[in-house]
Amino acid sequence: MCPARLLDSRGYLVSPEVLVLAPMRMGDLRAVLRIEEECFPDPWSKRLFEEELKQRTSRSYRAAWVGHDLVGFAGQMFIDDESHVNNVAVDPARQGEKIGGALLVDLVRNALDRGQRHLTLEVRVGNEPAIALYRRLGLAPVGVRPNYYPNGGDAQIMWAHDLDDPAYEERLAGLEAELAAHWTIDRRF
Repeated sequence: MCPARLLDSRGYLVSPEVLVLAPMRMGDLRAVLRIEEECFPDPWSKRLFEEELKQRTSRSYRAAWVGHDLVGFAGQMFIDDESHVNNVAVDPARQGEKIGGALLVDLVRNALDRGQRHLTLEVRVGNEPAIALYRRLGLAPVGVRPNYYPNGGDAQIMWAHDLDDPAYEERLAGLEAELAAHWTIDRRF
């Protein structure tokens, strides 16, 4: 008897030890919103995600899957030669499994594929786990946006420049090697 084949909602063959990074779809929003609400005090609305997903030329949203479960997501927008990370979230039950790092490396690869040279984001001041991850990706703090978040929280602005530099490629390859020790990553487009 043959073992059962697991297929995700798109008909892709999946395996529990594989982290699939694929385009976020409208049909993913129920799971995305659940994670968004669990991770953030001021979550994005369904309508905001829908509007973002419609902007295919200037945005890229990615979902992370383990088996049949959407376990995280990330999004970015493209402006000139810059990629701005809009959001990154991982299901709280799966945090600490390097899913956020995989999503960020995926965003950087997407940015490079589109000819972007710089990466920026805002992160809540005091979110040390996220700040540490962003620093590993080569992002450095450059300032603070006071009262950036709806609840009045400040945001630290971080940048990584020259993503197309060979030294940055070496950094990225090192991070991908670390991730490969934890996950088999399947990037889909």
